[in-house]
Amino acid sequence: MKISFAAPRMPRSGTVVCAAMEGRKLSPAGLQIDKDSGGALRRAMEASRFTGKSDETLMVLAPANLDVSRVLLVGVGTPRAGERSVRQNRGGIVLAALNAAGEQNAAFFVNAFKGKDTALAAADLAYGARLRSYRFDKYRTKEKPEHKPSLKELTFLVDGPKAAEREFEPLEKIAEAVFFTRDLVSEPANVIYPETLAQEAKKLASLGVEVEVLDEKQMKTLGMNMLLGVAQGSARPARLVVMQWKGNPRARNKAPVAFLGKGVTFDTGGISIKGAAGMEDMKWDMGGAGVVIGLMKALAGRKARVNAVGICGCVENMPSGTAQRPGDIVKSMSGQTVEVINTDAEGRLVLGDALWYCQDRFKPQFMINLATLTGAIIVALGHEQAGIFSNNDQLADRLIAAGKSVDEKLWRMPLGDGYDRMIDSDAADMKNIGGRDAGSITAAQFLQRFVNGLPWAHLDIAGTTWSKKDAPTVPKGATAFGVRLLDRFVADHCEGK
Repeated sequence: MKISFAAPRMPRSGTVVCAAMEGRKLSPAGLQIDKDSGGALRRAMEASRFTGKSDETLMVLAPANLDVSRVLLVGVGTPRAGERSVRQNRGGIVLAALNAAGEQNAAFFVNAFKGKDTALAAADLAYGARLRSYRFDKYRTKEKPEHKPSLKELTFLVDGPKAAEREFEPLEKIAEAVFFTRDLVSEPANVIYPETLAQEAKKLASLGVEVEVLDEKQMKTLGMNMLLGVAQGSARPARLVVMQWKGNPRARNKAPVAFLGKGVTFDTGGISIKGAAGMEDMKWDMGGAGVVIGLMKALAGRKARVNAVGICGCVENMPSGTAQRPGDIVKSMSGQTVEVINTDAEGRLVLGDALWYCQDRFKPQFMINLATLTGAIIVALGHEQAGIFSNNDQLADRLIAAGKSVDEKLWRMPLGDGYDRMIDSDAADMKNIGGRDAGSITAAQFLQRFVNGLPWAHLDIAGTTWSKKDAPTVPKGATAFGVRLLDRFVADHCEGK
């Protein structure tokens, strides 16, 4: 789908989109269209339940005296400045309505936002439409044309279209990164496994990202036995992906910021094997790594003025004659020993070594890790918010604020000594689970033991990585939850410093 910007003009075909405020108050464009059509818009509103409340839509077919085939009214409620995520959601809702109508070309009048920053408003609407347009359909070979998206071109009609294009350019780069992450998470495990996930990360070199891939021999030399223990039951060898974006040369002597992702490309549970029902979903247990790779693509794509490190521990957790057993004790890169009670609590083992490696090599300002770590976080928060655990209030507050601004919400969960004692082991320094109680918290406590006092946050995205229903800017399937959040966080707090 092509997105473009143009000066306001009445199109001669397709669908025209205009806004209506609460109380059925038409925008300036809507008033003119209603007048030209002999009151068709007002009659349609009066004959429907449409009142102009936020994100209501009303399709008016074949309006009299107009060349266009349809007019789509979209409710904006009572427009307020600064609600960028609301505008982006509205763009996604409009895109979905146009595809549902089978339209191929549409033009959206943005002059409902007169007196505000119309260029930014147009860019936000376009961004929302772009995000909603994502589709993972590469394996659908017999899909009927009428079931495919119809819209080929969407034009935003705005005073100052060049300014809108400039505002949209970095948003388009972020959308491309979101799509990249969604693709990675959507691919089946016979396509994306540790080696191929690393190959996908290497593609970022074309944007200026420095990418290294450590193999099992290198990780063994480093002492990353927790990560390697998870991988030892699989025919697919583990990989550690290390990405560096050096977007702020002036700060080359300062510590970078660091993001880490769990990259379990398929999780059977290992010897502690999962039930068969729903196991196919475990292709997206590498969602945290997908987000980190996507974030690095976003930062490089929009030339973010930041020096950032992205690290992904990539493994496949399989049962076999060589697999790690419950009761095994492994020595981590940090030197701490871990008793593996449950081989299905594998992500924390992967991230523990990755966290230690990151701080040992790069000595970053802070570390933020993402992982589809626990089912317990879904029990606690469902699929509406991700859990955040942190040893630093400022870091947590900034991440939560960034999440609110892009509609990727975080809820802070507790840490504490009482929870930490739950993972003490009689046989080693710690065990990898603490029992059924507080499962997401004890998993976070495990990770914290490999942080060594550095400002750190852990985002448990198990409930938000995949969606079974459509949302305004997120079609059902892989969500890429975290890419926009972390990009916003970097833009607000890390660039140019």
